Amino acid sequence: MIGTIRIYLYAAIYVIGSYFRLLRAKKLANQSHLPHIQEEIFKTPSVVSQKVIEKTNTKVYVEGEKHLPEGPALYVANHQGLFDILALLGYLGKPVGFIAKIEIKRIPIIRSWMKLLHCVFIDRTDRRQSVRAIQKGTRNIKKGCSMVIFPEGTRSKDGELNRFKAGSFRLGTKAKVPIIPVTIDGTREMYEQNNNRVKSSKIRLVIGQPITPEEYSEMTGKELAQYTEKIIAKELHNMRGHVAHSSQTKDVPLQV
Repeated sequence: MIGTIRIYLYAAIYVIGSYFRLLRAKKLANQSHLPHIQEEIFKTPSVVSQKVIEKTNTKVYVEGEKHLPEGPALYVANHQGLFDILALLGYLGKPVGFIAKIEIKRIPIIRSWMKLLHCVFIDRTDRRQSVRAIQKGTRNIKKGCSMVIFPEGTRSKDGELNRFKAGSFRLGTKAKVPIIPVTIDGTREMYEQNNNRVKSSKIRLVIGQPITPEEYSEMTGKELAQYTEKIIAKELHNMRGHVAHSSQTKDVPLQV
């Protein structure tokens, strides 16, 4: 069993060690918001996320990188566990921001990195503030910054999908960008399923085909949420139904 406290300590050390890179990243952000600047800023959060996951002896497998668009997009993922965000930061392969709980703003250094990644903090108890957060996230996407949403609204307690809520999809539809389904499996086993103690697992990320603005233009928000939920539910079923890898599936663990 991996020491949970030890993993927390490793994570804290990596985050504190990123402080001077944070200062440099702030200077870069003040100079420009061009895509190559965002990619440079994103490198440190991505590497730190990879190192933390690596310390848990967990392997990450990614499929569907060919579906990653060149420009901004809204990435829609299921939410299994605490390690979902680290997995996406470390292995998705694109700079992204998140819709995050406002409580995270209390954490030094991390909150600063999240602001640089154009994350949006949301207070779920304040409906008006939630609407403003959606509007801010939409503006970020229009400026060229991709965002990730977890439309279930919270982590799944049993590993099964919760119903997707339509509201957060407005970030993508108002910005008129591709919506990319991302299926995550294996993060719940790292923590939540083990009585909140960290252990190794195998994470799989499957990046689905983009849902283009032309495809969703005639859908209501509810229809789009249901459509995306079905795509991710089917992929989860396929993941769990395959005891052995298909010869047509290319699973290569990423190296840190």
